[in-house]
Parts: sequence; C-alpha cells; structure tokens
Amino acid sequence: MNRSSGLSVRLKLTLSYAGFLMLAGLLLLGAAGYFLLRRGWLQTNEAGAWRQSPGTDLVRGFAPTAAAVMVFLLVFGLLGGWLLAGRMLAPMDRITHATRAAAAGSLSHRIHLPGRKDEFRELADAFDMMLARLEAHIAEQQRFAANASHELRTPLAISKALIDVARADPHHDTGELVDRLHTVNTRAIDLTEALLLLSRANQRSFAREHVDLSLLAEEATETLHSLAGQHGVTLETSGDIAPTTGSPALLLQLTMNLVQNAIVHNLPGQGTVWVHTGVRPKSVVLTVENTGEQLTPQLVATLTEPFQRGTERIHTDQAGVGLGLAIVKTITEAHEGILTLTPRPAGGLRITVELPASSGE
Repeated sequence: MNRSSGLSVRLKLTLSYAGFLMLAGLLLLGAAGYFLLRRGWLQTNEAGAWRQSPGTDLVRGFAPTAAAVMVFLLVFGLLGGWLLAGRMLAPMDRITHATRAAAAGSLSHRIHLPGRKDEFRELADAFDMMLARLEAHIAEQQRFAANASHELRTPLAISKALIDVARADPHHDTGELVDRLHTVNTRAIDLTEALLLLSRANQRSFAREHVDLSLLAEEATETLHSLAGQHGVTLETSGDIAPTTGSPALLLQLTMNLVQNAIVHNLPGQGTVWVHTGVRPKSVVLTVENTGEQLTPQLVATLTEPFQRGTERIHTDQAGVGLGLAIVKTITEAHEGILTLTPRPAGGLRITVELPASSGE
C-alpha cells in the first residue's frame, strides 16, 4: 500500500509532550500572575494608610520571568520528549526489523524482547508465536508437497513402465497388463480424491447442518463390516446420541477414515475395534479404539501428518493413500474440534474427536 510520508510517531509524541508541558506552564504562570495581581493590588504607604497599586507594575516585573520560564519549558519539553519517545519506541524498532525480516522470507527470526510484561512485550511475544506457527505450517506444507509429488509420481511411473513393456513386447498378456494398470490408476484416483477432500476441508467451504455422531458411527461400521470380516476384526459400537453441527459428508468421511484405519492397522485374525459416542457438558465425543501393535508416543504424534502409515511406509491394497488421519485432523479442525491420539498400553491406538455440541438440540 502506497502512503504519503508524514510525521514520525517519535516526533508526534515529542510535540505532544512539549505541547502538554507548555499548556501546563501557561496555566501555572497564569494562576501565579492572577494571585500576584490580587495580592499586589492593595498596599500600604509609609504612613500605614492603604493605597492602590497599579497592576501594570507587577505585570512588567512578572512578564520577563514568565517568558523565560516558557522558553525553558519549550526547550525542556522538546528535548525530554524526544528522548522519552525514543526510549519508549525502541521496542517498536525491533518489532519492525523482525517484520521486515519475516516479509523477506526469514521466518526463523525472533524478537525475544527482554524486560517485564507490557503492551510492547505482549505484541512482541504474540508476533514471535505467530512466526513460530507460520514457520511450522510452511514446513508442514513443504513436506506435504514433497510427499504428494512422490506419491503421485509412483503410479504414473508404474503406468509408464507397464505401457513401455507392452509396447516392446506385443505378445505380452494384455489381460494381466490391464488389471495392473487398473489397480495403479485406481490408486492414483483415490489419492487425487483424497487431496481434493483435504483441500476442501482446509478451505472450510461447506454448509453446516445438525448431525448425530452416533448415526454416523453406525453407518460407518455397517459399511465397513465386510472389510472387518476380511481382516478377522470384531466391530463393537456403543454410546449415546451425540448431536453436533457441521457437514454430514465430511463428518461421515472422518468416521469412515477412523474406523477403516482401526480395522486395517490391527491384529490379524483376532483384533477388535470399539466405536463409542458420548456427550460432555459443552461438547460431543467420538472415540475409536483398536487393538494392535505397541506404539510409542513419538510415533503416534506423527500419525496425523500426511502420508504417514504407522511404523513404515507401505503400499498394500488396504494401506490407503496415507491421508486418512491427516484428513481426520483437517476435518476436526474445520469443525472447531480437538483430535487426540493416545497409544493403548496393551497395544493399538485410541483416537478421540471432540466437537462442539449442537446448540439446536
């Protein structure tokens, strides 16, 4: 934004301080002159008789002193105001320097303003916190872009290799080639749709309606019942009506992702998934808990990052595209909710989604 140049804040504060000091001096001198004139208007002569003394004599004697005092106050006000304003605005120089450094791309720069808490230090601390969050967000986006490029490049490279093989060997089994191409393209489509869903949730461009999480939990478990049977996993659903406000489609996707993740990453042939909904004073809770391998808190803390799949990056038919919990996190944040991941002592994972309770219920 182009702005015309004006007086600096330091100069404005200096003039304001000097002007206030001059005004106070004028009022003080005016009051002093008034009382002197009142006291000097009636005086006694040598014989002890009262005589009237003209006020102009007092004015002539008082005026030079008053003028000298006002000049002193003006000079003192300007110098003192300039120094005080500079001392008060010194933190602003550091904040401005940090802002320009951030605008130039140096997000690692911090102000670290010393001293006790005041308005400037609160502003500096808030700015440092904003830079830290912005730096972390950009680093996460860079990792996401790199991982997404890698994930998208893999099916494209496989498709190209299959086509090159078919072109070099016309007698190659076309049925097998078509099946493999179909699998690879399906994976690429699933990844693209997941990226679009993640982008939509990030933009929060959705209409809000009344939603019951318990109904979504039932729908998700019914839909994924066959998948649980294939993995030998038992599904158990319980809980109360949990009314909230949001996008039914996105919240259903959130629930489906949680249940599917709990089924796939489980003990083969003997696993269990518990899906529970509950109500708190000002929120509703969806909890999905599963048996499985022992997980460390450090590993659990990274599971919501895009393209993270438990203990290692795997590419199986049930592994998904690595965006399941990342989508869950984004949808939860888009609904002003809280996502909590906790490793179970016996193995597996406990995931809790807490959303604001619906005010219409």
